[in-house]
Amino acid sequence: MTPTTDSAATDGAATDGTATGSAADGAALRGRPRPRVHRAWIVAAVTFVTIIGGAAFNSLPGLLIDPLNAEFGWSHGEIGLAVSLDMALYGLTAPFAAALMDRFGIRRVVVVALAAVAAGALASVWMTASWQLMLYWGLLVGLGTGSMAMAFSATVTNRWFVARRGLVTGILTAAGASGQLIFLPLCAWIVDRHGWRPASVTVALAALVVVPFVWLLMRDHPADVGVAPYGGAYVEKPAPATGAAARALRVLFDAARTGPFWLLAGSFAICGASTNGLIRTHFVPSAHDHGMPITAAASLLAVIGVFDIIGTVFSGWLTDRFEARRLLAVYYALRGISLLFLPMLMAPTVHPPMVFFIVFYGLDWVATVPPTLALCREQYGDDSAIVFGWVLASHQVGAAVVAFAGGVVRDQTGSYDLVWYAAGALCATAALMALVIRRGAVEPVPAAR
Repeated sequence: MTPTTDSAATDGAATDGTATGSAADGAALRGRPRPRVHRAWIVAAVTFVTIIGGAAFNSLPGLLIDPLNAEFGWSHGEIGLAVSLDMALYGLTAPFAAALMDRFGIRRVVVVALAAVAAGALASVWMTASWQLMLYWGLLVGLGTGSMAMAFSATVTNRWFVARRGLVTGILTAAGASGQLIFLPLCAWIVDRHGWRPASVTVALAALVVVPFVWLLMRDHPADVGVAPYGGAYVEKPAPATGAAARALRVLFDAARTGPFWLLAGSFAICGASTNGLIRTHFVPSAHDHGMPITAAASLLAVIGVFDIIGTVFSGWLTDRFEARRLLAVYYALRGISLLFLPMLMAPTVHPPMVFFIVFYGLDWVATVPPTLALCREQYGDDSAIVFGWVLASHQVGAAVVAFAGGVVRDQTGSYDLVWYAAGALCATAALMALVIRRGAVEPVPAAR
């Protein structure tokens, strides 16, 4: 792979975050002692914890398909439709959330989003009809988690970092996997011992606990605390952007006239279909179909979370050094090959080949995010966070389609095998799409003065 100039992110810029611009640009910094830890890293840490709290709900759907089917008689397809609505709104909310953060600030938007997740999770405890599942799981939780999606990470990264953007993107992306690692075994144990309702309450409390951290420690822009972005020059905070919805749509229309947008959106839709829509939603019930206990299957998903963290952070490091298109092609190709073998690995007990699949798939799970975000930044500059929000929307639409279709296929055929094979073929298509994305202009890095 050919090294890109993204690795120059630290060249000619002060990596301790002090201003390197003109005297006027750095006026706000004069007389301030240099902090031991740049404020950008504190904001990134709060973002990491916030994503963990918001991602707790994502651990539930795969665990609750069988309990809800047993208690209410709802089909796999019916429950999958509610999950697909949640995933679709998760994606479609992201670009508007990024624009709302430009208008009202990161902190306010995220606090409201956490409250929506908590409300939806708590209300589901009293549901008795499938339409309530659509409302609480689909609408409220979908809107809340969508406002804390990867566009949130992109906004924080773009505002607070110039150097180490690939690494930070990888770390923040891994927060979702960390939430899975924490909450999947916990929720599986709660569902097994106490039922699904206490698990839903646990998710609501996880979202509420994060709110004080966001309100007290999150800041919208480096200028709010008089510092430069990490590795860059001091810049004044821009005026709040008006017309958030109009801006999100305008950016979409502009990006939709370019070929790279459709290639990024199409490949990322396949990414969502083969991860959130397929493995996260249907792996546990599929393994249970083959006689594996729910707690054992959930533990395997948690192991995916462990290696997801490693793979995503490492992918961020690679993205700072190698061409993003080629990284994406490799990731999708390897993922597709692994899915073709999965039906042969299903068994009542955990065995070494299944463990190998889990480790391999975990390393590849969201490794696609850092290079995809880098390509958005390369192609669309200042609008990249919103463009990435729309690309993420396609990711979630792909996930939503497969979350629903997977349940329907299971209802009609009694097996998930056809879905695994189809997803493997789609990943091969995504690899080809990534390779034909044209190179864009690399974002300039402020030079040292």
